[in-house]
Amino acid sequence: MGFLSFLGRVFFASVFILSAWQMFNEFGDDGGPAAKELAPKVAGLQDLLESKLGAGVPKIDVRHVVAAFMALKGMGGLLFVFGSFTGAVLLMFYLSMATPLLHDFYHYNFGEPQYFIVLQEFLQGLALFGALLYFVGMKNSINRRLPKKKTLKSKTA
Repeated sequence: MGFLSFLGRVFFASVFILSAWQMFNEFGDDGGPAAKELAPKVAGLQDLLESKLGAGVPKIDVRHVVAAFMALKGMGGLLFVFGSFTGAVLLMFYLSMATPLLHDFYHYNFGEPQYFIVLQEFLQGLALFGALLYFVGMKNSINRRLPKKKTLKSKTA
């Protein structure tokens, strides 16, 4: 069972690790294709923050967002392979930030063909988040079920 669990974590984390590796290779000076895709969505987020919080909101650089996503996916994936709770939390943080930003089905009308494509990608991100929640829950329940080792006292004569 231990090997199968490890293999499952490798397969699951490979999605994030390979994606981070691709983003790293394509990053360049402008942030790569990921920055081009994220730029209008980050601009929309910037406008929303400025409308809610005022003009004092610092400018969000798309390259920094791409670098943060790359770091979260890479480090979280590598740590998750080895069964780390921290790796799962990093991947959950990435998914909680990236899924609503990248897969914004709420900007489309119900009948549009693009709506269903983006909704499916959003739900896929939600399912990955649910799998990580399951991992974290199982990790915590296993730790609670393990009996605490009692220290043996040495007998004195």
